[in-house]
Amino acid sequence: MVASKEKALVVVQLSGGNDYLNTLVPYGDDEYYDFRKTIHIEQENVLKIDDMYGFNPDMHAIKRLYDEGKVAVINGIGYPTPNRSHFRSMDIWHTALPDEIGTEGWLGRVIRDLDPKSENVLTGVNFGRGLPRALAVRGVPVASVGNLENYGLFTDIADESTRELALRAFSHMYGAVQGKDPVMDFLGQTGSDALKGADILRTAPAKYSSTIEYAANPLAQNMKSIAQVFLADLGTKVFYTQHGSFDTHSGELVTHSKLWNEVSSSIGDFYDDLREHGREDEVIILVFSEFGRRIKDNGSGTDHGSGGVAFVIGGDVKGGLYGQYPSLKEADQLEGDLHYNNDFRSTYSTVVERWFGLDSVPIVNGTFEQFDFIDK
Repeated sequence: MVASKEKALVVVQLSGGNDYLNTLVPYGDDEYYDFRKTIHIEQENVLKIDDMYGFNPDMHAIKRLYDEGKVAVINGIGYPTPNRSHFRSMDIWHTALPDEIGTEGWLGRVIRDLDPKSENVLTGVNFGRGLPRALAVRGVPVASVGNLENYGLFTDIADESTRELALRAFSHMYGAVQGKDPVMDFLGQTGSDALKGADILRTAPAKYSSTIEYAANPLAQNMKSIAQVFLADLGTKVFYTQHGSFDTHSGELVTHSKLWNEVSSSIGDFYDDLREHGREDEVIILVFSEFGRRIKDNGSGTDHGSGGVAFVIGGDVKGGLYGQYPSLKEADQLEGDLHYNNDFRSTYSTVVERWFGLDSVPIVNGTFEQFDFIDK
């Protein structure tokens, strides 16, 4: 009998508001060049998909995967009554609640459903500083890792027996506070989970072997760390990382190109790493940003807008264009922005139900039409 494959999700957050028009370029639409007098991609440089659309010229790896049928492009993604504040819009994406302030992250709920008894403190792992709100749910352990190579507790203590004593003291300190009151219980459990997860994660790099050479930028190194942890079979189902800033009010052409070169090549290397190990069908990657940019440029960059693009990438993904590219016609614009035409929770619902086999309604706060970029 063939063993059932693992299923994991990697979320890559493009922080700052990625410019949709210069990512999936509508090079066949004259209005793009009419509105984007300065901040545009020349037709001859676009990585063409068809006679109308193509990828940014620095997205070679994603274009390669698209040509292999492994990239679903979600056009016109967003939500009703768009908010142009970075913080509020990202909060909406993280909690899946556009109309109220949420207290739980959608991925935290996914982790809770995947591991209801919190038996594995590494079901969810974030690579980067802090803990994204998408992963935050009370009682759901999530490890947040800066540098996997140096991750752990008291790793600067060279003598192993001395480190063991320090770890034991740490364990007693946090174990002793539990049972006092709810706050102390929370702190005690958090400390115990950190202790348990840290030493397990430290084992991942030693188990890893690959011919893929990742770049030196932070996202590439985080994607390498994600590959190391996934391939170490530690039971992690949800990975999170972010890159930016995509807040390109000025100097956009240079900055945006550099950022997409880093994102695209990092994802390409990660996919190739999984493929080298025969496990590319066990992971999907969701790439999103909190909003798009204005249709008209400001001469040097673009300002906060609405209506964006997301990507779902993986061996089990049915690639292609999903949703409609929003009209650039002035009469169809939303106060100078692109109109969204599909709710981001449709993409979330598709991932939750068709990839993880969970009930999406309580996770994304409602019932939404699903795409077919993943076979049930």
